[in-house]
Amino acid sequence: MAQEQQLPGESRQEEIGAPPGSELRSAPRYAVLIRTAKIIADGREFLCIIRDASSSGLKIRLFCALPPSRELILEMMTGDRYPVTLVWQKDDFAGLRFPEEIEVEKLLDESRGLYPKRQVRLQIVLGGVLHSGGEAVPVAFRNLSQQGACIESEKWLLMNELVRIDTGVTPPLYAKVRWRSHPRYGLIFEHTFRLEQLANISAPLQLAQLLEEQAATGALQRPAGEA
Repeated sequence: MAQEQQLPGESRQEEIGAPPGSELRSAPRYAVLIRTAKIIADGREFLCIIRDASSSGLKIRLFCALPPSRELILEMMTGDRYPVTLVWQKDDFAGLRFPEEIEVEKLLDESRGLYPKRQVRLQIVLGGVLHSGGEAVPVAFRNLSQQGACIESEKWLLMNELVRIDTGVTPPLYAKVRWRSHPRYGLIFEHTFRLEQLANISAPLQLAQLLEEQAATGALQRPAGEA
C-alpha cells in the first residue's frame, strides 16, 4: 500500500473529498490497487471499488451513478461500516468524505472485521424459480455475491445438492447447497460472476426498488388533496 500525494492524470480539484476550488487537504493518501466495497444509499446497495483513500475521505469507482440519498454508508468486505458524504461525482468516479477522520490502515485491512476476506454480499430483492429433483419452485434471494447467494425456499434441499435457478435477469444459475437452515439456504455458484457483471445486474434492480420506496414515501408525506 503506497502513500502518495496525487494519482497521475488527476487534477487537484479532484482531491478526495474536496470540491472544485477548495484548498488542498493535508491528509496523506494511499494508493489502492483494488478494494471491493459497497455503498448503501438509503438501504439500497451498490458495488464500488476504492481507488485511493485518506483519513478524511476516499475516491471510488462506481458502476452506476449514485441516486440522491439522505444517508450514505460505505461497507467494506469485512463488514465494517463508515458513514460518508458524497462530495463530488463525475463519470464513473466519486469522492466521499468521512464525518470524522478514520484509521486508513484499519479501513484497508481485509484480515480484520466481522467477516475477514469475505466476498461483498448485496442485500437484494430478487425472485426466481429453482429446479430441483424434477420440481420447479419459487424462491426469493436474500443476498447475492460473485460466488454465491442466500435464498429462501419452501422446498427442502439437500446438502451439496446441485440446483438451477432462473431469475430472468441473470444467466441460469447452477449452484450447490453449501449450508442450510430451512427455509434459508446458502448456495455456491458453479460459475462465478465478474464484479462488473454482478454490478450491472444488481444496480438496475436496486435503483428501481429505491425509486419505488422514495415514491411511496413521498405519496405518504404529501398533504391530502395534493396531486
